[in-house]
Amino acid sequence: MKSLKKEDLKQEVFDLYDDYAHNKLDRRQFIEKLSLYAVGGITVTSLLSFISPNYFDNLVVKPDDKRIDSEYINYDSPKGGGTIKGLLSKPKKKSKKFPGVIVVHENRGLNPYIEDVGRRAATEGFISLAPDALTPLGGYPGNDDEGRTMQRKRDRNEMLEDFIAAYNYLKNHKNCDGNIGVVGFCFGGWISNMMAVRVPTLKAAVPFYGGQPSAEETAKIKAPLMLQFAELDKRVNAGWPDYEKALKANNIEHTAHFYPGVNHGFHNNSTPRYDEPAANLAWERTIDFFKKKLK
Repeated sequence: MKSLKKEDLKQEVFDLYDDYAHNKLDRRQFIEKLSLYAVGGITVTSLLSFISPNYFDNLVVKPDDKRIDSEYINYDSPKGGGTIKGLLSKPKKKSKKFPGVIVVHENRGLNPYIEDVGRRAATEGFISLAPDALTPLGGYPGNDDEGRTMQRKRDRNEMLEDFIAAYNYLKNHKNCDGNIGVVGFCFGGWISNMMAVRVPTLKAAVPFYGGQPSAEETAKIKAPLMLQFAELDKRVNAGWPDYEKALKANNIEHTAHFYPGVNHGFHNNSTPRYDEPAANLAWERTIDFFKKKLK
């Protein structure tokens, strides 16, 4: 069997995976269309295996990393799902309070990649909370296919309330100094934008390839924004011109970065959509932004 590399995949394969990951294709349709690219010694099985997430071989900060304390907690979300589980991570230092970061998952629940991002934030000097919006349905089920199916059963505005409740929990945490930002990916990018709309005391928001608010909603934003986009992500990028116009019309502080030649999900190092130079630069910018704004 041919050993696949990212360069072996045509852009159409990444586009297919994007459609599948965002519920435009069911699994049968996805595999059927994927089979068209199983040529020259490449099998459907090898294609599917290569493009699917491989979480545990790609963790950047392991759960037992000695630099941080990390544990699951539960918090109240009375306007959302009731009680929500999340991963709380903070630096080992005991004698100070830390700025906070809410880490928002994609459209499949709190998977190992998002937990890893939460721990990465802790190693940078933040106390982070990565909630699982699937908690009312039993939590992230251990695989993304079932996670996506479960998340479709929840109302996205109710899930937004869960992340606003996470902000309130973290703001009042004994180890948080009350200065809080949010970073989110895909669905979490939309949540990050909407938290900037809904939470006037939010200090910063960094949406990665996230859906945009309406012009009326945008006018309510107080927090500075850093927006991370993938050049090849036509689906999400289509909404940027109107969003940019509304941000400028309301004099909202914002910076947008477009990373050339990369796909939606380029920060997620568990799939071949990952682009290491772009991901590293985007994360470095994110951390620098938080260090400037969360004080």
